[in-house]
Amino acid sequence: MGETHLQDLQFRLMTIELLTIAKKKYTYRELASKTGLPVTVLSRYVKGHVLPGGGRARKLWVILKKLVGLEEELRRRIKFDESGYFDNTSIISDIALLKQAAQYALSKFAGRRITKVLTVATDGIPLATVVADALNVDLLMVKKNKEVGVKEFIEETFIPGFSDVITSLYLPKGAVKRGDSVLIVDDVIKTGETQRALMDMMKKARAEVAGIFALIAIENDWLSKLQNTPKCPIEVVITVRPRKIDKRR
Repeated sequence: MGETHLQDLQFRLMTIELLTIAKKKYTYRELASKTGLPVTVLSRYVKGHVLPGGGRARKLWVILKKLVGLEEELRRRIKFDESGYFDNTSIISDIALLKQAAQYALSKFAGRRITKVLTVATDGIPLATVVADALNVDLLMVKKNKEVGVKEFIEETFIPGFSDVITSLYLPKGAVKRGDSVLIVDDVIKTGETQRALMDMMKKARAEVAGIFALIAIENDWLSKLQNTPKCPIEVVITVRPRKIDKRR
């Protein structure tokens, strides 16, 4: 299969994933009105019975991006409570949405050498898994407890913003090697302390940080902790400003 053919197929599949997201917000009749396609055709696309041709997929993509683009969809799902917390369940459990985010990450880090994807358990795992799969690289999961059966760890300790408790992160020694180029992925960046700790952990392992990718950032205060590292692009899909911020991460 030629590269052009493969890319065309991937784009058509991405269009179906976007249509699947749109179907959660609109009825088939509403989508038929907006796209100009019959309900029966849209239904066959969503159920995976058939793929749209390349030309139709491109036209559908333009329409669907306006209806359920990644940024718009994330903002629609974020609802802060009076304490500044928000429930991310509808985001990290939606595989179609996460695949759309993975494609976003691919476009932003295109051309950069990435050999591993790194995240912290637990909420970052779904997104990082999909991104690692899209990049066809291994996934590294840092945990806050030492696992039984693992003899040696790379350890990093830090104090989360606005906290007086020391937090430790652990990664099995040997999971990342000297010369690896690692993409740090998380669902949310709040204070930047966790991401800074991951960068320091990779420095201990003599691995390169290829970049940082997150779906949501809370305010912009975290930037000062991460922007002093050269050659490390940071990509965040949306930045939100709650009335009261959860500072624990």
